[in-house]
Amino acid sequence: MKQAVAPNNKRAASTTDDIQGLRRARVLGRLRKDKWMYVLLTPGLLYFIIFKYVPMWGVLLAFKNYQPFLGFWKSDWVGLEHFRIFFENPEFFMLLRNTLLLSFYNLVFFFPAPIILALLLNEIRINVYKRTIQTLIYVPHFISLVIVASLTYVFLTTEGGLVNEIIQQYTGAKINFLASPDWFRPMIIIQTMWKECGFGTIIFLAALAGVDVEQYEASIMDGANRLRQMWHITLPSIRSTIIILLILRMGDILDNGFEQIFLMRNPLNREVAEVFDTYVYLMGITQGAFSYSTAVGLFKSIVGVILVLGANWTAKRFGQSGIY
Repeated sequence: MKQAVAPNNKRAASTTDDIQGLRRARVLGRLRKDKWMYVLLTPGLLYFIIFKYVPMWGVLLAFKNYQPFLGFWKSDWVGLEHFRIFFENPEFFMLLRNTLLLSFYNLVFFFPAPIILALLLNEIRINVYKRTIQTLIYVPHFISLVIVASLTYVFLTTEGGLVNEIIQQYTGAKINFLASPDWFRPMIIIQTMWKECGFGTIIFLAALAGVDVEQYEASIMDGANRLRQMWHITLPSIRSTIIILLILRMGDILDNGFEQIFLMRNPLNREVAEVFDTYVYLMGITQGAFSYSTAVGLFKSIVGVILVLGANWTAKRFGQSGIY
């Protein structure tokens, strides 16, 4: 009986070795065939490893009482103490409210803007006009936020600002836009729309380029006008792109952008301008609370991941394509 089993075992082992050998040969063949593609991939891969994955060890600071003179490893382990302090801080709800409100306004006003602009650009049939308009609306994306904040100051300041001079001519009074808490959020949303709306149309225009032209021709034969074509053909054709970008946007719901908020905030509008990003800078850089600020940043990242996964799950439940 043993003599009958042994050849079978040898045969099975030989078959397994042959399969593994074929797999190795295929992998090596693909590597040799696409070697230059992998060489081109190397800089991007190194970038993510060095600047994205290696710094993840820094999140351990959120669970330590980091002291620079003791170093990273010798600092005391405190567990979730910094998170408890943060959640019990009276400013927590102010930060959460300000961050969520800005993100909500961005979703309501800014997110649909590139879609609408792309639909309007798609309706322009004269290529010269279309390309000229595209170039003009792309330019603000390449302007630094420092320049954007400076232009905002020049236009809205009460000391000779163009907008306030016009308002004064008609009403006899000036509005202190830059220091008013009521005007802070509208200013941020308008800045974001002016700077990024045009550049955001690139993805949607690329999606619109893949819409089947025959569908438009068939709808014309059925008597559909431009508006009905847009509603029944164009929008459904780019629905998957819109959903994917919306899911990715949900991950940034607690990320309002540090630079823009920091440049526009001041002591008079701090109650509506302070968000998680500026708070991390305030506590970590200016006050030296490295572990505490790391805990705040980690909390923000975890919430972003949960929102992305939740949005993706919801999209799948409704039969739409997600990010995975």
